[in-house]
Amino acid sequence: MTQADSSSPTGAPSGKTSSFGFRDVDAKEKVQMVRGVFDSVASNYDLMNDLMSAGVHRLWKDATAAKLNARPGEVILDMAGGTGDMARRYSKMARAAQARRGGEDATVIVMDYNAEMILNGVAKGGEPEMAWGVGDAMNLPFPDACLDAYSISFGIRNVSDVAGALKEARRALKPGGRFICLEFSRPTTEALRRAYDAWSFHAIPRIGEWVAKDRDSYQYLVESIRRFPDQATFKRMIEDAGFSRVSVTNLSGGIAAIHHGWAI
Repeated sequence: MTQADSSSPTGAPSGKTSSFGFRDVDAKEKVQMVRGVFDSVASNYDLMNDLMSAGVHRLWKDATAAKLNARPGEVILDMAGGTGDMARRYSKMARAAQARRGGEDATVIVMDYNAEMILNGVAKGGEPEMAWGVGDAMNLPFPDACLDAYSISFGIRNVSDVAGALKEARRALKPGGRFICLEFSRPTTEALRRAYDAWSFHAIPRIGEWVAKDRDSYQYLVESIRRFPDQATFKRMIEDAGFSRVSVTNLSGGIAAIHHGWAI
């Protein structure tokens, strides 16, 4: 199982290369190439997610939201937030906690590099706590230490410099702030890995061709999953960016994983 549920890339450092599927391209070129992918898939984004994952992505997102545990009065950034699936969860969770124990309204900011994704999210409707904006994970439009939580779901593999995006997330978080990342990862058994590869490489591009009329974009998305670091490697990258107490929670046998850390 997999899905197209990732968001667009962000600003690229000059003179560096970055992976675009199985190819290595100039980092600045990747920004434009992945923007084109998400311009293409935006209108079918949510439908394709459900078709390609048989709805399992919703359970993964529920587990991620539960781990983040949004609270009243917090400022939460849902980076690479796409059409706002995670932000809606965070908003409802914070509001439920507010009803139980009081407190100020939370603010949940949905930010994505791709304007088409944001426009599709706005068209779906939001929650009272939500705000929308186009922005760059490599250059967040926030001062130091202003966020209570930073979330990125199925988006970090599309940034041109993953380490740079992690450091920027750490910069914007308050001391004690939470970082959470839901991303595709490595299945934990060889049998599951083989089955997952067969599904991903053979079925998903075909579904993209039939439903979204765009095989190439979904081929890229499958390849980008394979190029992303495994659980242990990504955990070290998060720690290297300055986060503490980093944990990993495998989902569906490691097809996806939640990485959670603290800005301490």
